[in-house]
Amino acid sequence: MTPGITWYDILGVLPGSTQEQIQSAYESRASLLRPNLLAGAASPVLTAASRAQCLLDEGGSVLGDPRSRRRYDEAVGIRRSGGGLSPPVSIASEPGSDFDYVPGISAAAALGVLMELSEWLAPRPAHRPTGIEVPDVRGLFFSVCREIVGRLDLRLATVRLTDHPMPVDGLVVSQSPRPPAKVRRGAELTIQVWHPSNRSC
Repeated sequence: MTPGITWYDILGVLPGSTQEQIQSAYESRASLLRPNLLAGAASPVLTAASRAQCLLDEGGSVLGDPRSRRRYDEAVGIRRSGGGLSPPVSIASEPGSDFDYVPGISAAAALGVLMELSEWLAPRPAHRPTGIEVPDVRGLFFSVCREIVGRLDLRLATVRLTDHPMPVDGLVVSQSPRPPAKVRRGAELTIQVWHPSNRSC
């Protein structure tokens, strides 16, 4: 799965959601991938739907079991094991720190010079990254894709593949550019989105 995308994103729930809310979100999204809704869909749509189902199944498995959910939350930094707050850390501006600070204007000026000098002497990477890596959003539902793309400050251009779509969340079938391309913030990501057809139209 693309870094920065959590199983909570995939299921469209918040980390504080109950087990019932997670199960309900799983069932709601999986219902959009039923074979009768996919009947007659093009091959790229079926590929995206298969990927979406795999992602939903994995996310449902991880978050559906309280123990595996707890381990996952700790691994991604949503929750800490052991409970409680982290132990206090001594900071230079706090009483009891190990930093010998001599009050006065000259000491403050010297400290400022030292801080500027340390920043100037700090090692710099040989080359700065030229952009952000495009996330792989194929097989994600449109609402999830929009959330992730928004976090990265990319612009989203959408091409709808269904003439008379059902009023449900669409499925991202294709994207341009594709990963592992790198783009600047504010660049455009074009996606093709499929919805089940509203056959009554």
